[in-house]
Order: sequence, then C-alpha cells, then structure tokens
Amino acid sequence: MQPRNMSMSGVVDLAAVKAAGEAKVKAEQARAQAARTGGAGAVSPAALVIDVDEAGFERDVLQRSAEVPVVIDFWAEWCEPCKQLSPLLERLAAEYNGRFLLAKVDVDANQMLMQQFGIQGIPAVFAVVAGQALPLFQGAAPEAQIRETLDQLIQVGEERFGLTGIAVDPDAPADAAPAEVPAGPYDALLEAAATALDANDFGGAVQAYKNVLVDDPGNPEAKLGLAQAELLGRVQAMDPQAVRKQAADDPGDVGAQVAAADLDLVGGHVEDAFGRLVEAVRRNVGDDRDTARLRLLELFEVIGPEDPRVTAARTALARVLF
Repeated sequence: MQPRNMSMSGVVDLAAVKAAGEAKVKAEQARAQAARTGGAGAVSPAALVIDVDEAGFERDVLQRSAEVPVVIDFWAEWCEPCKQLSPLLERLAAEYNGRFLLAKVDVDANQMLMQQFGIQGIPAVFAVVAGQALPLFQGAAPEAQIRETLDQLIQVGEERFGLTGIAVDPDAPADAAPAEVPAGPYDALLEAAATALDANDFGGAVQAYKNVLVDDPGNPEAKLGLAQAELLGRVQAMDPQAVRKQAADDPGDVGAQVAAADLDLVGGHVEDAFGRLVEAVRRNVGDDRDTARLRLLELFEVIGPEDPRVTAARTALARVLF
C-alpha cells in the first residue's frame, strides 16, 4: 500500500506540491463549511490518539492532515524506549487539546509503512502536515525537546496551511466520530479530475478542472489542479536532456528557458525555476517577455501564493518589469 500524496525528502517535488496544495484547499473548504453550519463537531479527548495501519493510512493520516497536524509514533511491543516515549506523546496529545493528532503505528504489523518512511530504528516520530511528511526525531527525546518540536510543527501548520487543529469536547463520548462535511456541488467533478491525474490522463484532468471553472471561476481546488495538470502534461512530452542542453546552449531561447523551468519545478528546484523565468523576462521584450512572464505566473499557481518563494519571485519580477 503506497501512501498517496506523501513526500519524505523535504524537497518540493511535484508530488509534494500536489499534496500540499490539495490538502490546503480541502482544509480551507472544511473550515468554510464549518463556519456555514455553525461548527464542525468536537471530538472526545480519547479520539486524539489513534491506532493506524496500512489500510487506513490515507484516511486516518493523510486526509486528517488537511485539518490538523498528525504526529506519527512508530513503535513496537518489544521496544523498551518506546515504552517511555509513547505514554509521553499520548499525554502531550491530551495536553495540547486538539492542536495535533497522535497516530500510533505498530511496525511489526505494518512493515510496509516502516519501509516507505525509511525508518532504520524505533522509536521514530514523523509528522504529516497538509499531506506532506517530515521527520521529527528518533529515540526517546527529552520532553522539553519534544515540546519545542511540537510547537514548531503547530506554528508551521498554522502559518503555512491555516491548520488550527480540531475542537475537543471533554464530555463527548469516546466513540463519537467527527462531523462529516457535506459534499460540495463540484465534488464529483473534482474527484474525477484527481482520478485522471493519478492515472496520468493529464488531458482528461485539464478538461475536468476547466469544467468546474466554467461555472465557478474562483474555485481554488480547480485552479490549483488545472495548473498542476497542465504542467504535468507539458513535462510528460519532454526529453529532459535535450531541453536542458538547449537552455544551456542558448540562454536567449525563451522557449527553451520556459521548458527548462517546468523541469526545474517538477524536480523540486523551485527557486531555480522562478529565477530562470525572471531572468528571461529581464532579457527579453515583446512577445518573448510576455511568454516568460505568463509561464512564471502559471508556476506561481502550482506552488501557491502564500509560499515565501512565490512572494520573493513576485518581488523580483516587479523589479525587472518596472
């Protein structure tokens, strides 16, 4: 079972970009729906600690990470340090009162998850925020260090993805499930588009997202998905070696620079992609300048307007334009 939408490297490759963007959009939609319906329903304190297996990983970890940071505790019954760390994490989950969710993974029963996270020893603690996974620490770390790490995690979740946690009701029954968010008017179309993306049917995904945008031009998930699908479609047809050689041999070839920027972004070299296109805008005039500028704006949509690298690139673009 391959966890979908998970990036372990910390490099912003396209899978991570897609994951973060989709999760952030879903989080925004869930908060908007909760505001319209008067709240999303609180969970019991017991629901802040859950056991997770391979079959439920996407539902219980990846999807939940769109509303709250999920801390994953990889443990085993035979692991002595785990017997110290796990109760501490459970106590902190209760103390933080919904600011993060603790997911416990028994590595003996879930070897595939252990392999996919690249875990060499336990206890090991990871987090998933808006679909992106990152290592936190390994071994029985001191409580003060764990608290500092959790505080930083929660801050990143709030500032970059708007994750404010989940409401906790101490009087709620332990088996109470969170309230379901009603399906939106375009959920079927958006799901079809996501399915097409997963199947590498980029043309089908582009059309599905455009169908949503015809009726709802500001739909954030469709705008993000369209930018991603178009980028994937362009890159799919490229010969990366030939594109990079042409871009290196002829810095004035705007078409080559635009294509190379697409490859840069897909490869996780976000600043390189942006810098390449800003330079192309600076070097050129007329239609060539506009070609580079428009592609840069499209790539901003893939990364997201709140990303600090987008903010920096917009400032650089303004300098060369004005």
